[in-house]
Amino acid sequence: MPVHDPSGLSNTPAPRSSRLSGVGVKALRTAQLRPGDIQLYRSCDELSGWVIYLMVVFSPWAFGTTEPWSIRIMDGAGYLLGSLLLVKWIVHRWKGYSPARWDQGMGRRLRTSNGKLRLLRVLTVLILGYCLVSALNAAATKDPNKFSFDYHGHIGWLPHSFDGNRSWQALRDYLALALGFWSVRDWLQGRAGDELRVRPEEEGGGRAPLITTRLKRLLWLLSINGGLLAVEGMIQRFSGTGMLLFMVPTKVNQAAEHQFGPYHYRGSAASFFNLLWPVCLGFWWSLQRIQKHKTFQNNLLLVSVGLMAVCPIICLSRGGAFVDFVLVAAAPLCLGLSSLLRSRQDPSASRKNTSGFWKLGVFPAAVLAFGLYQGWHSLSLRLTAAEGGLDARRQMCEDAQPMVADFPAYGTGPGTFETVFELYRIVASTYWAAQLHNDWLETRITFGWVGSALIALAFLDLLSLWFRRVGPGNNRDLVLMIWLALAGCLVHARWDFPFQIYSILFLFLILCSILSLQSMSRTRTG
Repeated sequence: MPVHDPSGLSNTPAPRSSRLSGVGVKALRTAQLRPGDIQLYRSCDELSGWVIYLMVVFSPWAFGTTEPWSIRIMDGAGYLLGSLLLVKWIVHRWKGYSPARWDQGMGRRLRTSNGKLRLLRVLTVLILGYCLVSALNAAATKDPNKFSFDYHGHIGWLPHSFDGNRSWQALRDYLALALGFWSVRDWLQGRAGDELRVRPEEEGGGRAPLITTRLKRLLWLLSINGGLLAVEGMIQRFSGTGMLLFMVPTKVNQAAEHQFGPYHYRGSAASFFNLLWPVCLGFWWSLQRIQKHKTFQNNLLLVSVGLMAVCPIICLSRGGAFVDFVLVAAAPLCLGLSSLLRSRQDPSASRKNTSGFWKLGVFPAAVLAFGLYQGWHSLSLRLTAAEGGLDARRQMCEDAQPMVADFPAYGTGPGTFETVFELYRIVASTYWAAQLHNDWLETRITFGWVGSALIALAFLDLLSLWFRRVGPGNNRDLVLMIWLALAGCLVHARWDFPFQIYSILFLFLILCSILSLQSMSRTRTG
């Protein structure tokens, strides 16, 4: 068995006999564990945290990570996280080092409940393999200089792409995002600070606190960064400038009302904030339960959440505003009902959080009042003209619908919609869309039903992890808010393209990694 380090401070090498146990890894554990190996593991783990923090801050501020240079930086950071994760895995499995983590102390119960997690790993590999085969087996490649396609021989019964260059870029992006997902998940399970002194329970199913130190730091960073983005976006909108971040003009959506903050498209900004603020509200509610003496910090956090929640209304995105209205009504209601159910088991819990209940009740009214006061006039004009905008999007979907019939199984290839859609323009005046304003249909077109099924299975398996009997975390309020945020993003994706924006997809996967650590078991420590 690996050397267990409950305090995170031990440098004692493992006895050779203990590291040679087991059949599957006997051949791997041949090296002596040294103090330098332990220090290497801790350095990689600490560096992973800093890289995650930088990616969280950088991705939205770098114009939503929509420019090639910002995408390359995020991809490089994702590969760095994957490399650090590989080093940690080698030290753990080959050298037999077992650091202090929250998934310890659950023994056989955790191992038997990890079948769904193993399936998620397999599906991750299958999705990336699907993209790889599509790129290697490309049926065509677009020549950007000649504005024409070069066709190649390919194996028809395997996934294939109709623009190999675009599919290679999609593979690079998805690989970096997948490495980021698994790295964030692994890093969040580590203990930090005073948690290192807590010994995990034996076989009885020890649980992490309601919010671990690392998760708390990550959620604080997301909340503060989101609040600053909201303030900057509102100042930029009210100033009337058409310069992103007051610095850069855009080639498209040049009017101020079409942009918001660092995003050149207001719908993307609305999707980002709607994906973030419900989770931050769940974080605030959790802090209300465990940090009642830190009133100023908690109130500041709630103000930041409120600023984020009004942005989808002020930015004038019709789909974003609709999702925002639903979330503003549903999120406080879900948290209140969850607390009432919990109070039936512990009647003192509701009396201890009286101030939190009235703040939770005032929150939706304050958000709607401020948002409608600042943005209702312009938003109402857009809603009045909504039919025309929806007709244009319906027409785009009708123009793209033949692509589904022509490439049903494997699609046109990951990342190829823009280039292949050129061939389906009936006349030159047909709008050449870079994105379809319907992520569901665009995914169906580019991945086919085979690839789309793999993505859907991976997401459903991720959601099912909550129903495990045991897991490292148990924060039901936070889980509810993550579910709401993910659902809102999926609904908005029916009329927009949030999953084509790197920063939104990265945030989506961070929330999925947090969700994958939670389970419905009520047993916990701390």
